Amino acid sequence: MNRFPLSLLFAAACVSTGAQAQVQITEWMYNGNGPTGEYVEFTNLGSTSVDFTGWSFDDDSRVAGTVSLSAIGVLAPGASALITEGSEADFRAVWGLGAGVALVGSNITNLGRADEINLFDASGTLVDRFAYGDVAFPGTVRAQNASGNPLTLADLDPFTVTPGWVLATVGDSFGSYASTLGDVGNPGSFASVPEPGTWALLLAGIAVVGGVARRQQRHARAQA
Repeated sequence: MNRFPLSLLFAAACVSTGAQAQVQITEWMYNGNGPTGEYVEFTNLGSTSVDFTGWSFDDDSRVAGTVSLSAIGVLAPGASALITEGSEADFRAVWGLGAGVALVGSNITNLGRADEINLFDASGTLVDRFAYGDVAFPGTVRAQNASGNPLTLADLDPFTVTPGWVLATVGDSFGSYASTLGDVGNPGSFASVPEPGTWALLLAGIAVVGGVARRQQRHARAQA
């Protein structure tokens, strides 16, 4: 039996999803069981490393330099880093994270049920903003005891939460699991999903490849 090339499927799946800022806010939990249940995840979605020296975080006061993120160091392409209310040691222990995940602990600029996450680079320029709140934005998630995660990369584009953000559940497509205190999330590991347009291209590629395979099979039977 003829086999169609899987490389074509891979190529279709890897179609660019459009312009994205290189570093994005990709997960958050504003409240959980103790200080280790609050965290924010930043992911480098670009193709080059990013040096976080001089970068900073703030909530809805929007002041660059409030909380230093310099300890993250250099974030490789595809890697994620975290800022958490708990100490670094406690957070790693509760979530089972190794030293390979960059983490800034003991954040005192804590998040509320309705708040903002603001990320600034070394020049004080806003890199990304994420405003959330299930009351302020009806139909969106309340990330308490379970983190919020985007269903598509398109949900990262707005500066506000969208209904496309969903709560983590154990064993979901994001690789979520329960901490030793019972909170559910996937801190330090961002599993992106294709945007709708990419899925359409992927399915179109599968259809084309399937058509080629069927023609090859018919030709083989005709030559038999």
